[in-house]
Amino acid sequence: MNRYVVGHPQSEAPLSLFCFHHAGAGAMTFARWRQRLGPQVRVLPVRLPGRETRLREARITDGNRLMRELAEALGSLLDQPHAFYGHSMGALVAYRFALHRVREGHRAPDSVLVGACSPPHLPGRFTDGDELPDQELLGLLSRCGDLPEYLVQRPERLRTLLATLRDDLQLARSLRDGSGDALPCPLRAFAGRDDTVAPAGEMRSWDQYTTAAFELRTIAGGHFFVRGGELSQLLASALGSGSPSRLAGLNT
Repeated sequence: MNRYVVGHPQSEAPLSLFCFHHAGAGAMTFARWRQRLGPQVRVLPVRLPGRETRLREARITDGNRLMRELAEALGSLLDQPHAFYGHSMGALVAYRFALHRVREGHRAPDSVLVGACSPPHLPGRFTDGDELPDQELLGLLSRCGDLPEYLVQRPERLRTLLATLRDDLQLARSLRDGSGDALPCPLRAFAGRDDTVAPAGEMRSWDQYTTAAFELRTIAGGHFFVRGGELSQLLASALGSGSPSRLAGLNT
């Protein structure tokens, strides 16, 4: 059993899409994507330790350690055509893991897709968020639209969320520190039109991280547009043939 991958890695779909979740979240972020993207795309959400079914496992805060674990867990699944999508912190995971694979002499993904995350050379809005007092961190979450009201009434779950978020923000900082090189594969960036955390102007700077094609697409919504249907519908259309090269048809 693969602890990192959620789904059915052995399905017959011609393309695998590995999905990396944002800080404080888990693989359930992509729960509806399998249905939305259809049978031509094998949707494989990646669940990091310390959340959901892996709640009892220690969370990872070191980017290099995460790269090693992902390589061991996902390596055999990456021999066939595949793409990465990462949202917010997950964008850093997707980029760094693709870079790690290239540096180790493996094939790059057919395409790397990043959403709602400023590129590594720009300071993230949450760069030092793990050091904030609880109330200030909660304030940041509220302004991003990521604090469901029911959590405020459940202190135990709120404490778990904050602890997970703090560790994930440490991980994100570590991932930024180890970045820099451009990828040899196409890179597509997605920005929420109302996102104040990673606005489109900053997302455009991801063009420095590929020597191949780059495109930026704006999506309705704020920082967590991944929860809406527009992004998955867009990817379903672009990846429906099982070929990430169809993403070249997207317009900014």
